[in-house]
Amino acid sequence: MARPNNRGADQLRPVNIIPDFTRFADGSVLIETGETRVLCTAMVEDKVPPFLKGTGSGWVTSEYSLLPASTETRTPREATRGKISGRTSEIQRLIGRSLRAVVDMEKLGERTVWIDCDVIQADGGTRTASITGSFIALCLALRKLQKAQVIEEFPVNDFLAAVSVGMVEGVPILDLEYVEDSQAEVDMNIAMTGSGRYVEIQGTGEKNTFSRTELEVFLELAEKGIQELIALQKSVLGEEL
Repeated sequence: MARPNNRGADQLRPVNIIPDFTRFADGSVLIETGETRVLCTAMVEDKVPPFLKGTGSGWVTSEYSLLPASTETRTPREATRGKISGRTSEIQRLIGRSLRAVVDMEKLGERTVWIDCDVIQADGGTRTASITGSFIALCLALRKLQKAQVIEEFPVNDFLAAVSVGMVEGVPILDLEYVEDSQAEVDMNIAMTGSGRYVEIQGTGEKNTFSRTELEVFLELAEKGIQELIALQKSVLGEEL
């Protein structure tokens, strides 16, 4: 099976990460994975949701949106509809869950870190790019808090990245772009820590079922891609993190 740009089955799209992309966010990143581009920002509030008041524990939460011109046909802003779609809600929860898995909430203290992921251009893998980019934005924001002596200890305990894998024309492949995702027989999104522990595995037989042996191939492909993405994160953030 020939892939776009003649990529190998186990090859990521070119990834470019630009930190400190916006001025006012506590942490920000523009992440480009092939033709997919996502702006990820992190901002800290000195308050927590009501269920955490008085507990000494913090919170990390996420919002996600496709900008109107991010797709071939205009995507209406969900604010104009008065409610978010089920897809958006699911992705926001996925990003928040993934980030909370690597944050010590007691070290964060009673603060909320808001993660906003705005898709500037969508060509597949927007949710996984959002997780990978948001982790960097989060770390930049928390490092700023630590340098300002607002928090004593850095509350992130591991790296985190995510990637898609799938089956197209019977071939397991890594990091699907839209033309592949739209015809995939199996589609998966996998988030994993730097120590190799899984945070989330979303796997669906879109047009066909898959076996346990094939699942293991998907997991191996994802781990390879995620370790490459984490190496890029380390080059941006510095090995000391």
